[in-house]
Amino acid sequence: MGNFLSLENKVQVISESDRLYFATLRNRPKSTVNTHYFSIDEELVYENFYADFGPLNLAMVYRYCCKLNKKLKSYSLSRKKIVHYTCFDQRKRANAAFLIGAYAVIYLKKTPEEAYRALLSGSNPPYLPFRDASFGNCTYNLTILDCLQGIRKGLQHGFFDFETFDVDEYEHYERVENGDFNWIVPGKFLAFSGPHPKSKIENGYPLHAPEAYFPYFKKHNVTAVVRLNKKIYEAKRFTDAGFEHYDLFFIDGSTPSDNIVRRFLNICENTEG
Repeated sequence: MGNFLSLENKVQVISESDRLYFATLRNRPKSTVNTHYFSIDEELVYENFYADFGPLNLAMVYRYCCKLNKKLKSYSLSRKKIVHYTCFDQRKRANAAFLIGAYAVIYLKKTPEEAYRALLSGSNPPYLPFRDASFGNCTYNLTILDCLQGIRKGLQHGFFDFETFDVDEYEHYERVENGDFNWIVPGKFLAFSGPHPKSKIENGYPLHAPEAYFPYFKKHNVTAVVRLNKKIYEAKRFTDAGFEHYDLFFIDGSTPSDNIVRRFLNICENTEG
């Protein structure tokens, strides 16, 4: 127990039962008779585009929650404190804190503010905010609290439910070779990478023509496509296949104008499917 007490000022208490903790440590600790330590820093890793580093996607949140639930329910660990520890790498630390904060909101029924407050306790440095996927200077920050508030909203409105979540399907279709798309709102909004004139492998990177998406779109009742980026394929290929197609271009990484937002909302409200 002495090992745990020596870390006391570095440890955040996550659950009222005093079983679940979060810690930022310089060295890998050894589990003891009373304490079980684990880390996901090298297991759940964000794949960045440019200078972005997180937050981790919904599949990783799901896998983390499953892992933690299993530990908390394990008979062999039933008398032990569970400590999720991370390192002082600012990026890994922010992602680790987001994961345990998300767990607290989803399974411990904490408010985002309560979960975030627990993460701020102790004598550790502040968390690095997340940023957009670009090379340039970040013009806004996305905090862990912002992310936890998003988790709470998603739960409240049924945008995700881990009781029915298909993690294998999510991970399959998020891969570039399988389409690179995700449901933002199940059954309503599907985000996908902009198609190319023809399907091919370019510099080891799979590119998909519009026709590659038709079978999945028709099976899942997708009826309209909104293009937000530059025109590199003919919209006619979608309309000839029975889809509505709209162009609402704005610079990638920027904020769309009020007019584009209004047009997008109007399309959403008036599209069947």
